[in-house]
Amino acid sequence: MLPYAVAAWLFGIGLYGIATSRNFIHLVGCLGICQSATYVLLLGLGYRWGSIAPIFYDHPPGTPAVDPVMQALVLTDIVVGATLTALLLVLTIQAYKRGGSLDPEILRPMRPGGQPDRGASRADDGERTAP
Repeated sequence: MLPYAVAAWLFGIGLYGIATSRNFIHLVGCLGICQSATYVLLLGLGYRWGSIAPIFYDHPPGTPAVDPVMQALVLTDIVVGATLTALLLVLTIQAYKRGGSLDPEILRPMRPGGQPDRGASRADDGERTAP
């Protein structure tokens, strides 16, 4: 029961951080915490008390072992999480370069009908507008 409680606690903390985040880097970190809840949950699902690692060359048949599929899923989840974190941090850098802030409330919509900020006099699509 403990792994499920820890996974729920981690997921709740991550969701709270996402909901209250005022910075994109903090938001990416909170998403990482939510993803770590999935690691704990998957490992909790695959664990069996009193069992051994799933290496069977020196153990007799019928020996209880932990589920190797869950371990493979956790490793896959870690790789996907690292890739997603890197992608989100690159997008955060681009948002900072284009908008000048990491606060989601300050950034304007990045499409041609958005309200320009800081006195910009041109639209995003390259057309000239009246100052």
